[in-house]
Amino acid sequence: MSQPRPVLRRLLTVSSAWVLGGTAVLVLAPAAAAEPATPVTYPPASTATRYSGLAFDACTAPPLTTLQAWSTSPYRALGVYVSGVNRTCAQPELTSSWVASAARLKWRLLPVHKGLQPPCGARPTDDKISTTPATARGQGTAAAKEAVTAAKALGMLPGSALYNDIEHYSQTDTACRTAVLSYLSSWTKELHRVGYVSGVYMNLNLGAKQLADAYTSTAYARPDALWIARYDGVDSLKGWSGVADAKWAVHQRAKQFRGGHDETYGGVTLNIDTDRLDAPVATVALPYQVTGTAPLNARTGPATSYPIAATYAPGSALKVVCQAPGGKVGTTSVWDRLANGAYVSDRYVSTPSGTGYSAPLPRCAYPYQVTAPAGLTERSGPGTGYPAVGTSPGGALAWVTCRRTGSTVGTTNIWDRLDNGHYVSDRYVATPSTATYGKPAPRC
Repeated sequence: MSQPRPVLRRLLTVSSAWVLGGTAVLVLAPAAAAEPATPVTYPPASTATRYSGLAFDACTAPPLTTLQAWSTSPYRALGVYVSGVNRTCAQPELTSSWVASAARLKWRLLPVHKGLQPPCGARPTDDKISTTPATARGQGTAAAKEAVTAAKALGMLPGSALYNDIEHYSQTDTACRTAVLSYLSSWTKELHRVGYVSGVYMNLNLGAKQLADAYTSTAYARPDALWIARYDGVDSLKGWSGVADAKWAVHQRAKQFRGGHDETYGGVTLNIDTDRLDAPVATVALPYQVTGTAPLNARTGPATSYPIAATYAPGSALKVVCQAPGGKVGTTSVWDRLANGAYVSDRYVSTPSGTGYSAPLPRCAYPYQVTAPAGLTERSGPGTGYPAVGTSPGGALAWVTCRRTGSTVGTTNIWDRLDNGHYVSDRYVATPSTATYGKPAPRC
């Protein structure tokens, strides 16, 4: 998309169901330590957030008054250009205060980096990726660092998905293809190293197919989510030409299905692109207060049995990142994870619900790619003796909520509980370690 107005791309993962029978894990490949599935190192104060539904993107982040007026629209997420040398529009509204206010208004955000572009595509005036692979890799690392710096300054926490906008390019230029894949591979690895989720935006026919062709390549790290542009008016996240439904299949896909046009809600008109998402987005901490009359203990895990990490006086301000199930306190089993990584019982926090989960806070989850190329059996409990209840395709995101011991698979007895309630062996999930529990996911 070479027009002056930048175009965004989103990613989502559609669930794929290839169910393995029997009582054994039917994958024999060793856990991957490098490409294509690279481990993500999430710090304690992090979580991934995802959104499913309609979204829009505009060249310039709109004022908060516009977001308030658009509360009557079918959209609840929007793309924002946070960084990149080829970002063409000014962003006077895009500040940490704007991001926090947008989150409180229950808008999800898709951070976009529009940096270097393919050497055989995009606009002639764009700064380009080098055709020397080693240089392209260095440029990809630098792009990730730039995007992370910008995201952090805006209050977008680790666990956020950052999307690299790669515009259309020639599909017959081998050197150009290698440059783009090298650049995006290093982008992904650097984001994973510092605890962010990797997304890529591409034209379906002029880029995404080549990324899909490298899905299982051991030469390139695979991004976590794919956001395509295809202006056919069809908002389906399946049936993409050249991209099999089993690739980027579990809350990892987005589609920009309609280009620039005007829409009006609440008396305010914007020129937007329209998107359908089922994909990871930005994580933003939200402010609440301690409501109890006694000091509130923050703990290292979501239950009163965990050690006390800090204590907050009544009325103290808290920054809540996500919510997780845990030990019951009063009428609720919900615990709030704070920006310092500790947990407090939601019973004593001013979230909207005193008994359940509260929007717009996400559930605490930590996605890692499935390393078994043929897919990984999901089971009803933490062991190979439990019934098979589903399958995570190779490269799918395992949205891990907690971990516990179970039957031994290979060299580990650790099992990961997914956000759908199923269990998978940690041996075939790209966590930093398959031998120990590790953080930030708590023990189940």
